[in-house]
Amino acid sequence: MSDAVSDGNADSAFLGVERSVTGKRWRARDADERLVMTLCQKLELPELVARVVAARGIELDDAENFLNPTLKVLLPDPAHLIDMAPAVERIVAAINGGETIAVFGDYDVDGATSAALLVRFFSALGRVVPVYIPDRQKEGYGPNLPALMKLKEEGATVVITVDCGTTAYEPLEAASAAGLDLIVIDHHVAEARLPAGCLVINPNRVDETSPCGQLAAVGVAFLVIVAVNRALRDAYWYGEGHNEPDLRLWLDLVALGTVCDVVPLTGLNRAFVTQGLRVMAGRRNAGIAALADVAGIDGPLDAYHAGFLLGPRVNAGGRVGDSGLGVRLLTTDDPAKARPLAEQLDQFNRERQEIEQGVLEAAMDQAENRSDPHGPVIVVTGDGWHPGVIGIVAGRLRERFDRPSCVVAMEGGVGKGSGRSVRGVELGPAIIAAHQAGLLVNGGGHAMAAGFTVTRDNVTAFTAYLEDHVKRQLGNAPLSASLGFDGVLHPSAATTNIVVMLDRVGPYGAGNPRPRFAVPQARIVDAGIVGKGHVRCIVTGADGSGSLKAIAFRAADGPLGRALLESRGQPLHLAGQLRGDEWRGKVTPQLFIDDAAPAG
Repeated sequence: MSDAVSDGNADSAFLGVERSVTGKRWRARDADERLVMTLCQKLELPELVARVVAARGIELDDAENFLNPTLKVLLPDPAHLIDMAPAVERIVAAINGGETIAVFGDYDVDGATSAALLVRFFSALGRVVPVYIPDRQKEGYGPNLPALMKLKEEGATVVITVDCGTTAYEPLEAASAAGLDLIVIDHHVAEARLPAGCLVINPNRVDETSPCGQLAAVGVAFLVIVAVNRALRDAYWYGEGHNEPDLRLWLDLVALGTVCDVVPLTGLNRAFVTQGLRVMAGRRNAGIAALADVAGIDGPLDAYHAGFLLGPRVNAGGRVGDSGLGVRLLTTDDPAKARPLAEQLDQFNRERQEIEQGVLEAAMDQAENRSDPHGPVIVVTGDGWHPGVIGIVAGRLRERFDRPSCVVAMEGGVGKGSGRSVRGVELGPAIIAAHQAGLLVNGGGHAMAAGFTVTRDNVTAFTAYLEDHVKRQLGNAPLSASLGFDGVLHPSAATTNIVVMLDRVGPYGAGNPRPRFAVPQARIVDAGIVGKGHVRCIVTGADGSGSLKAIAFRAADGPLGRALLESRGQPLHLAGQLRGDEWRGKVTPQLFIDDAAPAG
C-alpha cells in the first residue's frame, strides 16, 4: 500500500525515482543521522534497524520501551479520564447490589472485543451480563431506544455502551429519562455536546486532556475494568469468596480489537498488542483458537493474522449475517461450541467476499470515470449496494487511488456511507463538521475511518464540502501518491538475524508501518508466475553478489509484474519489505516486492 501525502515540499526523490512503474514518487522517511548512530552504539542495534527506529520519531530515552513495550511502564492511571470515577462507583454499586449490568455494543471487531472483554470480566465476578448487538441493516449503528428499553424490561438497571454512544443524544437521553443509568465507553471523535444524563468515558471528548486519544474502544474498556478491579480490591471485595481475576489473560481480545480498528500502534496501543499477541499465541480463548483453525493458521498468531484473517471473520457476522455471533464466539469457553460458531462466521465471510466483489467492481468503475480524477476525495454511490461491505470497498478504493474514499449505499432517498482515509487526512473530524453544517443526517468516526448517513439530495453538496475540508487540511497542496523508505538493503545484507531484529520493531500497523527498503541496481536472475498471479523471483546485487528470494503478490497482470518478468537482466530499483519465510521449521529472508523503477 502506498502513502498518499501532500506534495508540498521539494525534497529530492529517493534514489531519484520521481515516478515508479506503479506511478509513485519515492521518498525517504526522515531519520536523524546522529540518533541512528547513537541507537547503534547504546542499544547495539544494526544500522538498518536503528534507522527504522529513528524514522518513527523514537528518541533515545524512549527506544528501550519502544522495543520492549510493557503495560507496567505504559499503562496510565485510568482515574485520569473524565467520568471514570463516577462510572466505577456506579458499577461497583451495581455489583454489590446484585443489579443487572447490560452491554450494548457495536457490530464490528472493536465493538465485539469490547463487549466480550466486559462479559468475561463480569463473568469472572459471578455476574451474568446480557449483551445487545444491533442489526446493521435493520437498526444501524449505535444505541437505539427500543433496544435500550428492551434491556430495561429484561431487568437491566445499568447499560454500558461500547464503541458507540458519544453522539447518540436522543436515544440515550430518552433512556436516561426512563430510568436507565448509562455509561458510554467510546473512542470516536466527540462534539462539544454530550448525551445528557450519561457518563461518557472517551479520551476524545472535547473537554478531555487524556494522552490516550489513540486507543481503540477495547483499549478504553480495558482501562475501565482495571479501574473497577482496583476499586473492588481496595474495598476488600476479593477474599470474601471471590477470586481476583488476572486481567492480563484477556489482552488477546484487546490486541484483536486494537489491530482491527486500525488505530496507531504506538504508545499504549503498542504494549496492548505486543502483550496481547503473546496471550493470543497460547490460544487460551476458545473462540480465537477455533477461528484460527477454520482460517488454516498453523503457526503462532501475529498482527497480520489478527488483522487480515481473524478480524474479517468476526466482522462478517455483523456485515452479512448474525451481528451477535462474534461476541458469542469470543465469550465461550467450550471448544465444542466455539467450532460451529467459527465455521458459521467463516461461511458468512465467504458470502461477504462474494457480495463485496460485485459492489467493488461497480464502485471502482464509478471512481475511475469520475469527472475530476485529480480531486482530493472520492465519493461513490450506488442503489442496492449492501451496507455491510461498503467500509471494505472504501478501503479498496483508498488503496487503489491513494485518496480518502467514501462509499454510499443508497436505499430510497437515504444512503448509509462509510469512509477510509490516508495518512495526513483526518476523516472523522471532516465528517463531524459536515454533520454540523447540516449536510448529513448523522456521522462520526476517527482519523482513518468514519461512518455517516446522507440523503440523496445532499450527496453532491456533501462531496463538495468534504473536498474543501480536505484541501484545507492539506493547506491546498495536492495529494501525491508516494512510497516511504527506511533505507537501502543489499541482497547480501538480508540475513535471518536482520529479520529477527526487525520483528522487535513490530507489531506493525497504523502509526508504525512495516519498514520498506530499496534494493538498488537489483538484477532479476529468475522470475516466474506462481499461485494466483504472484511473481516469484531471485534477486542479486548489481554485480551479481548475494541472493535473495522475492515475491510480488497479485502482480502478474500489472505494471509491477511485467517489469519483473520482462527485466531481461536490466537493473531495477526494487521496493519491498523484508520478512521471514518459514519452511519446515527454517526461516529464511524474503523480500515482499511492492514497487520497482528503472535503474537508469
